[in-house]
Parts: sequence; C-alpha cells; structure tokens
Amino acid sequence: MVKAIVVRKAGGPEVMSLEDVNVGAPGPGEVRLRHTAIGVNFIDTYYRKGLYPAPAGLPFIPGAEAVGIVDKVGEGVAQFHPGDRVAYAGSVGAYTEARLISAQNLVRVPDDIDGFTVAGSLLKGMTVQYLLRQTFRVTRDHTVLFHAGAGGVGQIAGQWLKSLGATSIATVGSEEKAEIARACGYTHVINYRTEDFVARVAEITRGAKCDVVYDSVGKDTFPASLDCLKPRGLFVSFGNSSGPVAEFNLGILSQKGSLYVTRPTLGHYTANRGDLDACAEDLFEQIRNEVVTINIGQKFALADAVACHQAMEARQTVGSTLLTV
Repeated sequence: MVKAIVVRKAGGPEVMSLEDVNVGAPGPGEVRLRHTAIGVNFIDTYYRKGLYPAPAGLPFIPGAEAVGIVDKVGEGVAQFHPGDRVAYAGSVGAYTEARLISAQNLVRVPDDIDGFTVAGSLLKGMTVQYLLRQTFRVTRDHTVLFHAGAGGVGQIAGQWLKSLGATSIATVGSEEKAEIARACGYTHVINYRTEDFVARVAEITRGAKCDVVYDSVGKDTFPASLDCLKPRGLFVSFGNSSGPVAEFNLGILSQKGSLYVTRPTLGHYTANRGDLDACAEDLFEQIRNEVVTINIGQKFALADAVACHQAMEARQTVGSTLLTV
C-alpha cells in the first residue's frame, strides 16, 4: 500500500483526502513508478472541481505531472529499465507515492537536470513550447500578449519570448507579480487591477495591437482580449483560471478583424512518441542553455495537498509548485 490523495466527489480543496491505495504489478506496456517529486498545476483544480471530467470517473487521484524512478517494467517495455529516472506530464493520477503508467507517456530525465526542476517545469514548459513554437510560431517580428505573466507558465513564456526577440506584453494582478514578470524578460507589464489592459496594449503598440494573445485566465479576460489583436490575429485559449469562457457568437470574430481562435491541449501536440520526445527535448535544451530558469516558488508535502490547492486558488503562489514525497 502507498499513500495517495483521492477525490471521491467534485468540489473544493476539502474533497481531497489522504488514503492508502494499492499499486499492483505493471501490465504489458506499463511501468511501476516511484515518485520523487510531483508538479502541481492549475488544471488539477479543474479536474477536482469537475470542470474537466476525470478520465476514469470518480473516485480518482488528481495530478498530471511527476518525476520518479522506475521500480518495475511490464511485458514489452524495452526503452526503460528499473532504476531509470523518468518524468511525465498530462497523465492524471500523480498525487501518490507510486503508480502504474504507460511507458509511452514517459520521457527520460537528462542527467544534467535535477528532478525538482523537471517536476516543476515539464507540463508548463512543454505547454510553452507548443504555444510559442507550434500553435503560433513566434519570431522577433511579432508582438505577443501573455496573460498571467507571473504564473508558472507565464514565467517560462516570458524568458522564452525574450530569447526569440519578440515584443512581449504580460498582464499580472499585483505590483509584486509585475516585478516577477519584468524579471522574466517581458518587454512590457500591465497590472490589470490598476490599468485597463486593452487601452494599455493599444498605447504600447501605438494602435497596431498584437499578433497573438495567449490566455489561461478565461472568463475575466474575454472578450476584451479580442480587442488586443490585429486583424487576422490569433486568440489562444489554454486555461480557465477565472472560469470558462462563455459561449459567444462567431460573428464577433469577423466584426473585430477576421480573427482566429483556438483551444489547444498538450495531449494533442504530444500524442506520439516522436512529438513527445521532441517537445520535451526542446524544453530541456532551453533549461540546459539557461534560456529558461525554473522558479520553484513553493513546496508542500503530499499530505498537505488541500492547503496547496487553497493557496493556489487564492492566487498566493508564484512560479512552480511541488508536492514532495
């Protein structure tokens, strides 16, 4: 038996409980993994609240990112062996001391990058990779608006955007977070609590507006984000920290400049082994070359997952958050 956080009904942080669970032997194509660090992401709260349905229904173990050591491998697993250090992102079931997982979801952790860094960056960093290099291929010629610039994804994005030479604009919710965003390399930072971000984007760009807006906030920033885009600009919605975007008339896109809208997910960009390895390796290369530095803002024990979620939803966390095992 191992300790795990279990959700038996949708709700607030208090629905998570620490329980004993059984982890059996790995089946064909599976690995038994002993976790060493677990990444915490805002998407975990979506599953806990029922905004996103858990893949296998209730009850379930939340969490979608972790680093660990391979304990055992099942039949047909050739690329990993006991003792290997591996990581994954996007496979729900991480808030536990050990688990079974498909070998196809794992990436090998490089020897020159520590486990806490990987646990605090794999999901967020691969998200930034597909957003900036695949969903919209940002170059130095582009102007980008990135909401929540001081969050875990936002901090990585700011550094990566700086290395690409783009003009980057971040929104944040406090002066403290504004300083963090500036330190991450954003060209301009807007405190949306004291400034109208649409007016400030227009001012910063001298009316030209942005080529792309990346938005993980949702309800609170839509549809205003559309007013920050150039004609034929792209709105990328990849999260709902303030709640989901309400249904809207597609006609608004033509009215505001023949705009494009997409709602991408990491799973669709890393669905096969080649794409997963390429996405992860690009992130590892940015970390290795110090283009991106991962800020582990806070660590909680696995048993303190409730307090962890409470802090995250109260916007009291900065950078990446880990559960330690």
